[in-house]
Amino acid sequence: MSHIEIAAKWCKSCEICVSVCPKDCIVQSDTLNQYGVYPMTMREDAECIGCAACAMMCPDTAIEVYRTVKNKS
Repeated sequence: MSHIEIAAKWCKSCEICVSVCPKDCIVQSDTLNQYGVYPMTMREDAECIGCAACAMMCPDTAIEVYRTVKNKS
């Protein structure tokens, strides 16, 4: 399963990523970052498809996408 990692220190919680995620994988965390905002995080039971829409729309480039690659055997 693909997954994303959001750098809490760069996230300003604008929620643009939430609005573009087709699988509702992103939620607000319950921990403040150094700027006093609750950064976004990947939902624990999320089924990320690795579309990278969130990373493309993030104005702070705080999101990295890791896609699962299937073996061709």
